[in-house]
Amino acid sequence: MTENPAAQERERDEVAESIVAEGDAPQAATAEVEAPQPTEAAAEAETTSEAPAADAAPADEVVEEPAAEAADEPAAEPAAPSASPTPRPVPRPMPRPRPAAAPTPAAVAAEAPARVVPPADAAEAAHAATFGRVDEEGSVYVREASGERVVGQFPGATPDEALALYVRRYLDLLAKVVLFETRLTARDLAIKEIDQTLARLTEELAAPAAVGDLDGLRARMDGLRTLAAERRAAAEAERAAAREAAVAARTHIVEQAEKIASTDPERIQWRPAGEQLRLLLEQWKDAQRSGPRIDRPTEEALWKRFSHARTTFDRERRHFFAELESRNAGAKQAKEALVLEAEKLSTSTDWGHTAGAYRDLMTRWKAAGRASRADDDALWARFRAAQDAFFAARDAESAATDSEYQANLEVKEAILVEAERLVPVTDLASAKSTLRTLQDRWEAAGKVPRGDVQRVEGRMRAVETAVRDAEQAVWRRSNPETRARAEGAAAQLESAIAALEADLASAQAKGDKRKVEEAQAALDARRAWLEQVQRAAQDARG
Repeated sequence: MTENPAAQERERDEVAESIVAEGDAPQAATAEVEAPQPTEAAAEAETTSEAPAADAAPADEVVEEPAAEAADEPAAEPAAPSASPTPRPVPRPMPRPRPAAAPTPAAVAAEAPARVVPPADAAEAAHAATFGRVDEEGSVYVREASGERVVGQFPGATPDEALALYVRRYLDLLAKVVLFETRLTARDLAIKEIDQTLARLTEELAAPAAVGDLDGLRARMDGLRTLAAERRAAAEAERAAAREAAVAARTHIVEQAEKIASTDPERIQWRPAGEQLRLLLEQWKDAQRSGPRIDRPTEEALWKRFSHARTTFDRERRHFFAELESRNAGAKQAKEALVLEAEKLSTSTDWGHTAGAYRDLMTRWKAAGRASRADDDALWARFRAAQDAFFAARDAESAATDSEYQANLEVKEAILVEAERLVPVTDLASAKSTLRTLQDRWEAAGKVPRGDVQRVEGRMRAVETAVRDAEQAVWRRSNPETRARAEGAAAQLESAIAALEADLASAQAKGDKRKVEEAQAALDARRAWLEQVQRAAQDARG
């Protein structure tokens, strides 16, 4: 015989159950005997095994087992609820093997312990026992608001032992209710688990084979239903808010994708835009995997928009690059022709004409557009090499020519020194004669180096301009028409001055101050004009 009280108790319960099942107990005084609930140690061992599929949590919800269900709790002493009840493990029925042969009541009495180990909270157990009784035949009754009810039969045991078994079952039910009450405050408790637990406890409390305050326990469950409804409503609100946030996040992803897809193909940067679309797709997948679930119609509508944006982007990109490839091919063909022309001109010695031809080729090169980077770089290298070869040859010849023209430069610089002595012109006839001689010598001196042409030519033109301006001034002074105009204007002014002097004298005689002032002002103006005209006429006479 085992010395473990819990094991002894389980064995005795099984024996008694088999006795009742085989009809050894009196039938008239025996109601249906239910299988005894496992002890707390057995219940704890059962909770460590895999739960049945009906009690399993949903695949998308993680339900943590409470700490009260740890396997290191006392084995045979269920804790009674107090002001702060400790959650009890929820035992789950497991199939038990039947004994091969049912022992007789005498054998049961001989092997059974003298008494059942009482629960830890004797006060709670004692209070629960007040709701039941055991008659002479071993039938156990429980008292409810509707009257007494037979919950089972335990023959071959004392009334206290028989009652203790069903009290312990009540305490187990109480522990389940307390555990559920505690877990209702946990935020990770799923709505599905709440509903399943409520349904299971309601079924177990309908007509349990237990002795205790079952009416009070049912009333307590009614209060938990109200709390569960509030918890369910709060959870639904949280889920609705999470779904709304998830829809907003998915919508933002879709709007970003649509913004990229609607960008002008001529302005979009395809590689960064494509990378951004790939990142948005990863965000969408991550939201599907780990984010809150949204309703299927909304998700399908958003995915349709997102997929359409990606399809539009891919189509526009393919179209853009197809056109770009076509343009690149045309530009490549045009530039290959330009390169051939440039290479033909690279050996020309017609410096002036060929330099103009290269400028024209450069204009046509820019108008041809761009080929692919590799082709464009290779063609430009050939074009530039041909151009450089021509201009290098021209510069080499120019350098050789410039060395020959250095002596001519020295002659022209000496001529410039003589020419610049004529300025300012004081004797026009002598200056003109000397300048003609210097110009003849200038032409005979020949060409000068290219870098000095503008400098020396500019200095000679300055002397020529000074002599020409002096000649022009002399001509203006000696022009008969100019002199005649000056003399005519002087005669008119003298006549006007005589008339104004008469008006002034008349106004003074009359004492008309206003007319005096007007006549005096007009007279002063005419006299100033006459002085200027006379000076111009004198200059013209020379």
